[in-house]
Amino acid sequence: MASCKICGEENCKKHSFLLGKSIKITEFSGSSPPEIFVGKWNYPNVYTGILSPQEYGNTELMSSAELWHEKKLQIPSILNLRNQLIYARTQSNIKKPQGSFLNVMQEVAMTHKSISAEYKLQKPISKHLEQDSRVPLISHAAPLDTVRLQENAAVKPKIDYLVNDREVKSTLAMQELYNSGIPTSNIVKILSAGLLGLKANRKLVPTRWSITAVDDTISKEKLKKIRTYNEIQNIEVFSSEYLGNNYNFLLLPDKFEFEVIEISIGKGGIWQDYESFFGRKGYADSVTGAYYANRLALTEYLERIKRQCKCLVIREVRPEYYAPLGVGILRQVSREAFSSPGKKFNTLQEAFIDIQTRLRIPLSTWTDKSIILKNHGKQKKLFDFT
Repeated sequence: MASCKICGEENCKKHSFLLGKSIKITEFSGSSPPEIFVGKWNYPNVYTGILSPQEYGNTELMSSAELWHEKKLQIPSILNLRNQLIYARTQSNIKKPQGSFLNVMQEVAMTHKSISAEYKLQKPISKHLEQDSRVPLISHAAPLDTVRLQENAAVKPKIDYLVNDREVKSTLAMQELYNSGIPTSNIVKILSAGLLGLKANRKLVPTRWSITAVDDTISKEKLKKIRTYNEIQNIEVFSSEYLGNNYNFLLLPDKFEFEVIEISIGKGGIWQDYESFFGRKGYADSVTGAYYANRLALTEYLERIKRQCKCLVIREVRPEYYAPLGVGILRQVSREAFSSPGKKFNTLQEAFIDIQTRLRIPLSTWTDKSIILKNHGKQKKLFDFT
């Protein structure tokens, strides 16, 4: 018998589906990272389920964008981790999900530690055809028959309190969780599982939508104070790069405005969204979820320094980023940019020269399109008339 290339065991069924062999798996057990996923296809009757590998222990690395970034994992390593997860799912209405499965899924969503469970599937595991370019790859989906937790879920007191408080609106609950130190990715899962908000309004939220909702809600709350702060004194540039995502944040002394321009090398893709001092009225449907992740990272920084500014986000998407890994990665790359002091400049031209050193294509590709740069310095301020 041939030995498994992963674990060395003969006739290994645990890893054979990772090596391209077709096998039937109708039941399995393991530790979810923890991770749940609520799809958006066929809304409001969506697929929802739990992701778990066929192994026990701490499997958090299979799901956490924060850990991928912290350990600077490369795309092949991340995809290999993702490929070990089985998406045991069912389909139900967002307001009337199945009872027994819902309880287990919600416990998984609430915990911050890997949690073991056993799963029985209606059909053998099969290739997942429904892929979403804005969330991590889910490659092994199978219809779930039953699931049973093998241990109690560890839940932080703040999460337990707000989940059981059905008279607190979801926006306030998200803010309280964030302020108490609950990671953004955990808040996303809790919201997605229908565990926040007023009793009458609770429902499952597609994962992609919940990611944007959390980033948007938290940054909007921060902006209420940021818009009252004094302006920064210098032109500043913050930068970061990971997995072919090259970010430059150009901060200008002025009242708050925000703009993101993304350009993909080789593919010719250009995405752009903007908001004035008074905010957006609609969804950033060009840049989509990354827009709100970028804005959250900026507002976290501005809140720390108690200042406001205009900000142009310049993202160069390089060929190295051949497999989109979700908004969580972009949130962490953006946060990394503000983890070190920025470079200060006296003129825009000096800042442009610095940014160009980190780009592969001309900076003018961005600056010629920027709404913020087009209007910068043209509007008179009160002190200009004194």
